[in-house]
Amino acid sequence: MKLIDSRTERTTAATDVILGAAAAGAGIYLHLLARSSSWRISLWSWSFGLIALSAACGAAYHGLALPEAVRKALWQAVTVCLGMAISLFLVAVVYDAAGADAAARAFPLMLAAGLSIFGVSRMLPGLFLVFILYEALALLIAFAVYLWLAASGTLRGAGWMAAGIAVSLIAAAIQPVKRLRVACVWEIDRNGIFHLVQVIGIVLLCVGLSRA
Repeated sequence: MKLIDSRTERTTAATDVILGAAAAGAGIYLHLLARSSSWRISLWSWSFGLIALSAACGAAYHGLALPEAVRKALWQAVTVCLGMAISLFLVAVVYDAAGADAAARAFPLMLAAGLSIFGVSRMLPGLFLVFILYEALALLIAFAVYLWLAASGTLRGAGWMAAGIAVSLIAAAIQPVKRLRVACVWEIDRNGIFHLVQVIGIVLLCVGLSRA
């Protein structure tokens, strides 16, 4: 397959690969760390796994010269995986804040929300901003929850998780800034910077989850 001509798109694809590897590694690490089967760990692992899958599709979308029909299919895969990842992330937050029963009640609602966001993006092409707003709302809720859990001493590792979510909020704020570019050996645009900052957020989340 032929690589795309744009240098910034190729660097975006490379950072997608890095993000995908970090997310997949996080999911595997959590399963290896767990001493027994846990729905909480499964929620986080599936969320990380969907991020990894989305990043893999994003790497192909940004990095390869593909027919338009294939590009559209890849982008749809990116958006549905991200919507589901954010929804499972929110269910995991509910689990940590209110327990398994509350998370079970939230599960179908959050999945419906993720599918609804995907549907909106299908009806209104180009509205990837919808996902950024959905992610930002989810992250703000999670940030408040883990700050509270850290302050109350209810959950070990909550401070690390709040830090990871704060970094992810910074990443979400970076992504819509279209003119943002950094030249450091390679030129990296807003998407590449978003991916790299998000990797840091995933690492901090994993540290917190390992201590919980």
